[in-house]
Amino acid sequence: MTFASFVVKKNFMPELSLVVPVYNEEQNLLLLFDAIIKSLEPMGRAWEVIFVDDGSRDGSVSVLGGLFQHDPLHVRVIEFRRNFGQTAAIAAGIDHARGDVIILLDADLQNDPADIPMLLAKLDEGYDLVSGWRRNRKDNALTRNLPSHLANGLISYVTGVHLHDYGCTLKAYRRDALEGFKLYGEMHRFIPVFAHSVGARIAEVEVHHHARKFGKAKYGLERTLKVVLDLFTVKFLLDYSSKPIYLFGGAGLTLMFLGLADLLYLFIRRFWGIPAATSPLLLVGVMFAIMGFQSILMGLIAELLVRTYHESQSKPTYRIRTILESK
Repeated sequence: MTFASFVVKKNFMPELSLVVPVYNEEQNLLLLFDAIIKSLEPMGRAWEVIFVDDGSRDGSVSVLGGLFQHDPLHVRVIEFRRNFGQTAAIAAGIDHARGDVIILLDADLQNDPADIPMLLAKLDEGYDLVSGWRRNRKDNALTRNLPSHLANGLISYVTGVHLHDYGCTLKAYRRDALEGFKLYGEMHRFIPVFAHSVGARIAEVEVHHHARKFGKAKYGLERTLKVVLDLFTVKFLLDYSSKPIYLFGGAGLTLMFLGLADLLYLFIRRFWGIPAATSPLLLVGVMFAIMGFQSILMGLIAELLVRTYHESQSKPTYRIRTILESK
């Protein structure tokens, strides 16, 4: 069974939107939905769950279609044409969510829907984002847990947003904390960093984590390398996207200084009769000076591109939380 779109229920406006990316989780979906109902129904808050099928090759689409037929009030399904990745699935779910609070949840039953009320309670304390922390993680210690600990420490150090578990999908967000940036590539794990950059207040709570019962993990050690590469992009976007000249100009000035210092050293050596033309340091000095000059020019070009980007899209360079004014 396939379906090209979901039915919009105009008379129902949920307060909570659960976004669940799905990829080959046929055996887990019914159990997951049952756990979601048991978690949310006692709260008495209107909710919806958006399943985003990311090009599954098993029977996940058919199971999701059955869930929609069974409970069209609460279930919405988005089916991708092919596998676009977890970040794309999360972005699609967020774009189509209607609730003021958006909760992300894995479909593999390793996240526990029973923790959702705890996240919402913390959110109600005045936070904009509550992140789950799988303190007692039930994954392979060598191939999953250790790389994850290293990656979390590195991300926290580089970005200044200190969380124990960036890789935990189970997080609760206020809608406005997700505005002002777009997700692409493999950037979903950095949502707290982007949210912090627009002023979100962030908290972290311990959540349960269960061993996988059905299916197999979609990620391995190669994910750590992707995290490191993505971290370069995130750092650049956060610190230099509005003023790239600080990065390129800083690097350029450093290279020019090293190049000129090297040439000055060669010039001074001539007073002791040491020729400069035959020294490899001459080539190094000239190369550093040229590279530094080019880097500064690249920074100026990047400045023009950034200004064109902001002005052509009327994209603001700031985010306002609230305005107090007389009417």
